Amino acid sequence: QVEESAINLWNWAVTKHSGSVISDEQRAKLRFVACRLVCLCEGTDPPEGTIRRQILMSMKTGKGWIDIGKAELADGFLEIAMGSIEKLYAKLLKRSNDEADIHVHKADVEKDLFKVLSYQAESAVAQGNSQKAVTCVQRCKDMLMRLPKETCYLSILCYNFGVETYEGKKYEQSSFWLSQSYEIGKMDVKYSTGKEMQAKVLRLLATAYLEWDCNLYLDKALRAVNLANEESLHPAGFFLKVKILLKSRASDEDIKAALEEFLHREVSLDSCLNTAKLLLEHGRESVGFDFLKSVAERFESSPDLGRITLVHIDFLLQNKRELLAKQKVEEIIIGHYTGKQLLPENLNQLHIILWDRAAKKYEAKNYSEALQWYNYSVSFYTPGQIDQNLAKLQRNMASCYLHLKQLDKAKEAVKEAERCDPNSIFTQFSVYKIAVLEKNTDKAVEAVIAMGKLAEKQSQHEDKLLVNGNTGTDLLSLAAQIALENEQQVVAIKALEYLSEHSQDCQQVFAALKCLVRLMLSKVMAENEERRDKDINSMLTYLTLAHRRLAEPFTEENLTGDRRILEAHWFRKVAWNSAVQFQNCPEKMRDFFVLSFKLSQFCPSDKAVLIAQKTCLLMAAAIDLEMGRQQDKTPSEQMELLTEALQHLQACKEIWKVLKLSGEFAKDPTDKLLLLYEFEARAKLNDPELNKLMESVWEQPQMEIKTLEIIASLAMESPARYPLLCKKALKSALSLHRKQPVVDTVRFSKCVHSLINLSLPPGVTDLEACVLQEVWGYFEDALSMVSSTEAYPEMEILWLMTRAWNTGIFQYSMGNYKEAEQWCGLGMRFLSHLGSLKKSYE
Repeated sequence: QVEESAINLWNWAVTKHSGSVISDEQRAKLRFVACRLVCLCEGTDPPEGTIRRQILMSMKTGKGWIDIGKAELADGFLEIAMGSIEKLYAKLLKRSNDEADIHVHKADVEKDLFKVLSYQAESAVAQGNSQKAVTCVQRCKDMLMRLPKETCYLSILCYNFGVETYEGKKYEQSSFWLSQSYEIGKMDVKYSTGKEMQAKVLRLLATAYLEWDCNLYLDKALRAVNLANEESLHPAGFFLKVKILLKSRASDEDIKAALEEFLHREVSLDSCLNTAKLLLEHGRESVGFDFLKSVAERFESSPDLGRITLVHIDFLLQNKRELLAKQKVEEIIIGHYTGKQLLPENLNQLHIILWDRAAKKYEAKNYSEALQWYNYSVSFYTPGQIDQNLAKLQRNMASCYLHLKQLDKAKEAVKEAERCDPNSIFTQFSVYKIAVLEKNTDKAVEAVIAMGKLAEKQSQHEDKLLVNGNTGTDLLSLAAQIALENEQQVVAIKALEYLSEHSQDCQQVFAALKCLVRLMLSKVMAENEERRDKDINSMLTYLTLAHRRLAEPFTEENLTGDRRILEAHWFRKVAWNSAVQFQNCPEKMRDFFVLSFKLSQFCPSDKAVLIAQKTCLLMAAAIDLEMGRQQDKTPSEQMELLTEALQHLQACKEIWKVLKLSGEFAKDPTDKLLLLYEFEARAKLNDPELNKLMESVWEQPQMEIKTLEIIASLAMESPARYPLLCKKALKSALSLHRKQPVVDTVRFSKCVHSLINLSLPPGVTDLEACVLQEVWGYFEDALSMVSSTEAYPEMEILWLMTRAWNTGIFQYSMGNYKEAEQWCGLGMRFLSHLGSLKKSYE
């Protein structure tokens, strides 16, 4: 049952592989399993059919492993096959009666033995066991007399071994196997590989000798190639012979003899040209040029004659025979206009040669010579022809003319380039260079704008020169550099603006933005106030773009982390300095501070950066509040400014919390400023959070008098109106004033003044008794202070006296005589403290 299953598995693998259902490796694995199972089922004396099947399966399993590159797995199965062959031969001998039968059985077995030995040789070569492979092949070779039909197979096997070892640069082994292949191929003409194959073997053998040791085996190589050419004529054989002769430093006469033999055969033009190149590469110029002349004569009527001339020109140039090369080119030009045109592909090749020569002359700064070679190329174009290559040619010529200071000729060349290819960024760059040299700012700016638009498209039609998006931006960078060198800042700024907008190279973008900032700063400093505004806006735009680019995802290859931090520091400091510099323009000052804060967010949060961030946000909030106080602002504008200020303050508070953890800011006024700014913003926005804010204020054990006075003032500053809050702040301030060792009477008087005005507004008549009582207390506080010091401002005493007296008069008019007497009496008490004004009121 196991044996039957194994055979079924084997057959299944065969059918599935032929249908491409399973791979070679899968088939090898299935064969492995099936073969092992069959071997395990073998009895002590298996029948002939079983042994034959086992031989077949073992051989094919071994061969399968070799074919998929796992030769080490093949050896065991090939040994099994060898053992089975011996068993089969022994079994066949037992039943043989005469000599004839023995010969038949031996011939039968030898076929399988030959195959197994050849497979073992393959496995040995694959594993680098050269000695075993040689032994196996020799045994196979010994059988060829009895198995002549295997001659071709064994010859090709040895050739394959030769190729494999040659590719592995094992030239000694390769030469052995190739020699064997050739020798085996000669053993039986009827079953040989054929003359072409024998010649192929010999050519590779000659090449192996050359590669092995050029000096030691030159004679052997030459004999091998001569034999190859005798077996079968082939251009490769002649080429190889010339190569060997050159390597052996043969005389020109010997090489010429080989070449004459070569030309007498039917050979292709490619073979001739390759041979000519080989001669010239080995310094045989005389022989090479003579050979080219002979080739030209032979292919005189061929449409490919131009190819020979091109090779001739190319070699003349390589050998520094420019004058002769020029003569050849001029002959081609004459032929072009007399009916002997080159084929299009040959003409293209000639243009490449001419341009390459011109480029070399240009690099050597020999611009006149470069123009001569370019002019040869121009000669092949008809007047009025539109061609992108002609446009490129004209641009190159324009560059030469510019170096030669021939501006008019350069302009003509550029005009021609524009006619041929106006939508090329390179053409616009050439237009730009001319405009800059002529100091034509408008034309230069137009060209930059055109270049910028073309760079945006990032798709050109010029021989795919723009293989990536960098070429356009690189040209813009160069354009900016040219403008700066020629002191044309307006043009440079335009080029740098396009560059910073469209370049994908972060380093290039930041370099452009830095340059723009510096240029604009110097421009702003030299301008009057009226023209500054537009350029300050440009600076803000550049810094905003820097922030945007820093915020983009980046790779370490494009922008390293350290580089990003350095760039962020540079731009944040510029934004800070600009804010300080433009303090006469609050709105711009605010924008610069905000940008400085945003840019600093890309920097590590060390102490210096956090302090800078805190200051930026505080300043931005202060400016927003200041702008919000201006009378010309609409309610919506005022709301927007106050909201922005609040946002800045919230961010600032978070940063301040971190900074305070260090404990180094005991005397810093930031807490007070944050409180006052937030109070003003929330009060004027009528923010419900204001009450919560003030609760935290009243809970503070030590509040400065000044802070309370400012809160009181802000509470009543339009559009805010919080009289109760104002009064509470003033009362707290008044209480603190009394506790001072030396009272500031001026500030005390103002505090009392504000409290009385809040409680007893001028013109208000309907006052409750409790309000009057409260106000009476403020007058008493003031009188107490007036009585205890002579420093109380006299005008404030006069105001207190007048307000008390007028309140009494009002009570008198209402028929409240008792209250009238009290208030008028209070006024009289202040009268006694007046100085020079006392007599006027007494």
